[in-house]
Amino acid sequence: MTQSQSTLPNPFNTRSTFTDASGAQHSLYSLPALKAAGFAIDRLPVSIRIVLESLLRNCDGKRVSEEAVAELASWAPKATRTAEVPFVVARIVLQDFTGVPLLVDLAAMRAAVHKLGLDPKLIEPLVPVDLVVDHSVQVDFAGSAEALAKNLELEFTRNRERYQFLKWGMQAFDTFKVVPPGIGIVHQVNLEYLAQGILKDTHGTYYPDTLVGTDSHTTMINGLGVVGWGVGGIEAEAGMLGQPVYFLTPDVVGVHLTGALSEGVTATDLALTITELLRAKKVVGKFVEFYGPGARALPLVDRATIANMAPEYGATMGFFPIDEETSLYLRGTGRSEAHVATYEAYYKAQELWGIPEKGQIDYSVDVELDLSTVVPSVAGPKRPQDRIELPALKENFVSAYSRPVAQSGFGKSADSYAQRASVELDNAKAEVGNGSVLIAAITSCTNTSNPSVMLAAGLLAKKAVERGLSVNPAVKSSLAPGSRVVSDYLNKTGLTPYLDQLGFQTVGYGCTTCIGNSGPLHPAIEDAIVGNDFVAASVLSGNRNFEARVHQNIKSNFLMSPPLVVAFALAGRVDIDLSREPLAKDKDGRDVFLKDLWPTLEEVRDQMSAALKPEVFKTLYTDFASQNPKWNEIPSSTGNVYEWDSASTYIQEPPFFTDFSQTPGGITEIKGARAMGIFGDSVTTDHISPAGAIKKTSPAGQFLSEAGVEFADFNSYGSRRGNDRIMTRGTFANVRIKNLMLGGEEGGNTLLQPEGTKLPIYDAAETYKARGVPLIVLAGQEYGTGSSRDWAAKGTRLLGVRAVVAQSFERIHRSNLVGMGVLPLQFKEGTTAQTLGLDGTEVYDVVGLSADVKPQQDLALRITRADGRVEEVPVTCRIDTPIEVDYYEHGGILPYVLRQIIGAAQ
Repeated sequence: MTQSQSTLPNPFNTRSTFTDASGAQHSLYSLPALKAAGFAIDRLPVSIRIVLESLLRNCDGKRVSEEAVAELASWAPKATRTAEVPFVVARIVLQDFTGVPLLVDLAAMRAAVHKLGLDPKLIEPLVPVDLVVDHSVQVDFAGSAEALAKNLELEFTRNRERYQFLKWGMQAFDTFKVVPPGIGIVHQVNLEYLAQGILKDTHGTYYPDTLVGTDSHTTMINGLGVVGWGVGGIEAEAGMLGQPVYFLTPDVVGVHLTGALSEGVTATDLALTITELLRAKKVVGKFVEFYGPGARALPLVDRATIANMAPEYGATMGFFPIDEETSLYLRGTGRSEAHVATYEAYYKAQELWGIPEKGQIDYSVDVELDLSTVVPSVAGPKRPQDRIELPALKENFVSAYSRPVAQSGFGKSADSYAQRASVELDNAKAEVGNGSVLIAAITSCTNTSNPSVMLAAGLLAKKAVERGLSVNPAVKSSLAPGSRVVSDYLNKTGLTPYLDQLGFQTVGYGCTTCIGNSGPLHPAIEDAIVGNDFVAASVLSGNRNFEARVHQNIKSNFLMSPPLVVAFALAGRVDIDLSREPLAKDKDGRDVFLKDLWPTLEEVRDQMSAALKPEVFKTLYTDFASQNPKWNEIPSSTGNVYEWDSASTYIQEPPFFTDFSQTPGGITEIKGARAMGIFGDSVTTDHISPAGAIKKTSPAGQFLSEAGVEFADFNSYGSRRGNDRIMTRGTFANVRIKNLMLGGEEGGNTLLQPEGTKLPIYDAAETYKARGVPLIVLAGQEYGTGSSRDWAAKGTRLLGVRAVVAQSFERIHRSNLVGMGVLPLQFKEGTTAQTLGLDGTEVYDVVGLSADVKPQQDLALRITRADGRVEEVPVTCRIDTPIEVDYYEHGGILPYVLRQIIGAAQ
């Protein structure tokens, strides 16, 4: 042992060695060694043990104490959860929508340090950070061989300023790397390339690959046995700067999988079934761990599809342990044989090898699922957990048309359902109406990483073309693979021409439709939808279908497998029972049913050998710069401190460190607040955070117009996340958000009090700010569901909102609110804004808030009504952990971390 190794921490005498297949010895922190210290770790869930290894390795008495190690090593399945886990992750992944504002914040922190006369290099990521540019490509062009090149050209034109900024970040920060546009979706790139399974530090110590990412679907990597999940950009920045990711010790839900999928059932159907099942089991904020013979038999790509959907079932993770299948995948995707051999030896030495059987692990809750009971399914029309068996889709859609909005319906008159409109397209005529499929997109990380469903889509397209079928001209169809590997195997199997012929030409390598970058519809179709208020549909192989996410004028959105996307594009409507009704007529006038086109499992397996070729992965994931000339053409500024351009409409120095002081402001009661909005259940981060297209008449649109930006160059909110002036104006501006202060009408407006004047939320917030009036938001269940959008919290803070009072919160958004210095408060069971009869005319005080506030303590919301009546309602302070109290006192994570860094340097 070298001198440097001998001085390394050795908590509970766990520093040890393991031997790889070549006989070489390597260092590790041994989990089995904890048994000698009296901890029964054999019964712990595998995911808990991997987090425990991080605590052991980072146990320095400061960030991580021996008490924290002992507490997690003593994890009990049904204990009350009060302790926080200080999890130090190995690396961080970002996508560009969340990564650019994160880099903006780091640049602002450097500017703040520089202004104080200190070395700006004090602000430097302490763990490797990889940013994948995958959220910026939009489907402006589709249905042609030139679509890919044209969309990429437009992407670089629109985002040149952002990409210049990213290139500055690459040269300014030592540990910050960028995967340029046109390579793939962050989670598929992570799975196929970035993830290594094990890593080695400068002391030669091996340890598990762990991470957090600034995108909810970071959990996809759980399919590879890697512990990781999505956090807001705010938490990720703290992690980059050396802070542990703190979270409450979790419950772990064990999902025992048995049986096998039947003929005609896809991994997507399984993922949607698990999403529905686990949402009903209320797994929000919990780890989910899959085990049993059904889990062991699932191919890794199917495991990744299920893990990807963890945010949709609400879990922190959807974890599959490490076994032969993970080794097989690492080899198949180009990782070296020597690396895989060391990987296997490490996990065997840690007694973490193999998927457990029933009874081997103690879980907080056990859930059973027989895979043979899974049937073809879709999910929608507004939420990913609302699964519909395929034969029931027609009846479900027709009934939703006239069902009340409060019951996930559209609230239309049944008499208007049959209304249709004829539209003149460029080279064709089409009829559109309620239930018409107008967008059909094979897109998103969830399914485009899975060769079985992608090949099934290609085989279905082949059979359709051979029968002479075509896609309705009103349908905007597109294919956005998660990586270039997909294009390689679709080409090698000869399936690409058939997808092309049906309009599923490749439009780009990015998230596209799944994140709202579906691009414009034909103007005649837009006019017909808006003019007739049609409830038209999109079908996509994505993971999110919240209102106004896919396209602002498409109200009904269904998630499904890639082959079903092709099938519904052929049918042209969702009000059809594909199990019994023909989806089209062939060239001879004969009815064609879905069963005639659906590929068998054997047909898909015959094509699978082309999918995982190690040499293809090695070639496509080497030297990105030489493969991307457009990226090389982008110039970048240099230097350690960014030179802000006051005229930029993309990148601006945020106000978070204006008048920065080393002394925090403290914690005091909130007094005299007004309600900015009262919202119902399931308000998503898509509703709160600016996303999608920028309307010309919106506050953000007016700001851009006044800055001289042409409407055609507005780009999306996501692309402008580096400019707080635009993002604050777009917060709560979603066209589908319903403020109950206005009777539930759609749109981002509120009533300015006490006048009762109707104004856009931004304009009202500016008026309140000028008056010195703090704001609160009132909401129902699952507030902040959806993507880990840090701007949902940043924008809330910059509008002047001091507290959000909800019936319940989604995990990441609650954490992000605290991270921005906004107080989350939770109504007691049975209490809601509605039971209290709140209408927004009240004045609110938060009573009991002081410097000695404790995690999850009770406070009081004092309500003074317009007629002078006063009522106090108990609420729970959802500052959940002691470190969050510190964050809140400092006005958020970033000021807290900055003060820590400056304090250590002085």
